Amino acid sequence: MLPTFKTALVQMSMSADKTVNLAKAASMIEQAADGGARLICLPEMFMTPYFCQREDSALFDLAEEFPKSETITTLRAVAKKTKSVVIAPIFERRAPGVYHNSAGIIDADGEIAGFYRKMHIPDDPAFYEKYYFTPGDLGFKAFDTKVGRIATLICWDQWYPEGARLAALNGAVILFYPTAIGWHPDEKSRYGAAQHDAWRTVQRGHAIANGVYVAATNRTGLETDDKTGSKLEFWGQSFICDPQGVMLSEASVEKEEIISADVDVKHLETIRRNWPFLRDRRIDAYGDITKRFIE
Repeated sequence: MLPTFKTALVQMSMSADKTVNLAKAASMIEQAADGGARLICLPEMFMTPYFCQREDSALFDLAEEFPKSETITTLRAVAKKTKSVVIAPIFERRAPGVYHNSAGIIDADGEIAGFYRKMHIPDDPAFYEKYYFTPGDLGFKAFDTKVGRIATLICWDQWYPEGARLAALNGAVILFYPTAIGWHPDEKSRYGAAQHDAWRTVQRGHAIANGVYVAATNRTGLETDDKTGSKLEFWGQSFICDPQGVMLSEASVEKEEIISADVDVKHLETIRRNWPFLRDRRIDAYGDITKRFIE
């Protein structure tokens, strides 16, 4: 594990052309690496617009198999060229009728270091993910890479402290949350500020409670579903925070951009020594956490 390394997040908008999206992602990874980043994360399902605004069986054709998809093959080459670790989210076709929202962890030599399938699947107006995605079955793991031990979860996972805790207990020094989250335009004026603040706050809480760095990378831009007229305004504002929840870097709402920050393992150790939350856990008293609800 490197004592310090720079991590970067790619915040981008998506077109209907997968080739354009992949080329843009590759170019932004190279820019991030040129700026010194050695660990780079792309947004959730960056290869396409956010298609879950409607339920349409034809959209399953957008899925790719792991690890032999064009997306993963291309990004393995980019990772090797730039000597950077890349977190590459994909819409995964596992088998006929079995699809996942997933992410590959590509090491700095271009080899596959790990794979994660989104565990928590939402179902809300214009976020009809349960129609498309089978819940993940790989657990909340951490993966060894050339820079250190890391973990990725995906979007809706970011609301669940259990996932963050288990990833941290598996040894991750940084948790990534590739994301596609935004406002319904007709709700933004009433609920928008509170929604964004809750999203930001809960993830900073994961950093504090677990003594880890947290990095959330979102898409940006207004996406309209041509068949239904549904609209989502993705709020951008990708960010990286440290184990005290201190914001190290934050993106704008509307711009495509790269943000970065240094991950300092010694700083993580210092915070955990002074805030020993993992030491003081009462693991003998948490058995009921596996119940749906306690009557």
